[in-house]
Amino acid sequence: QVRLVESGGGLVQAGGSLRLSCAASGRTFNMGWFRQAPGKEREFVAIINWRDDRTYYVDSVKGRFTISRDNAENKVYLQMNSLKPEDTAVYYCAATASPVWLKTSPNEYDYWGQGTQVTVSS
Repeated sequence: QVRLVESGGGLVQAGGSLRLSCAASGRTFNMGWFRQAPGKEREFVAIINWRDDRTYYVDSVKGRFTISRDNAENKVYLQMNSLKPEDTAVYYCAATASPVWLKTSPNEYDYWGQGTQVTVSS
């Protein structure tokens, strides 16, 4: 059984930074971060390839967010800088067992964490 546990969310002022962590149990996967704001659909944020650390981001966070991983500890991180009020959402880490690593749809992910709230005040 794969279990994903996020941490690191909180309240921050616009322009500030937060670092989210996701601890994974079980085998290693390609890992992604998603977010969901109230009344909106779950949105892809970033993904990292477990073999070669290739990354991919949604355009709205490029240059501000960085996804990374520590395979030895089976953790993935999302460093979020220059936060904006529109980044406010529940952030979820997710794992995909697909052999094709670049997956951006929530339906393509097999395992999910419980989510962590990020609130950015203006």
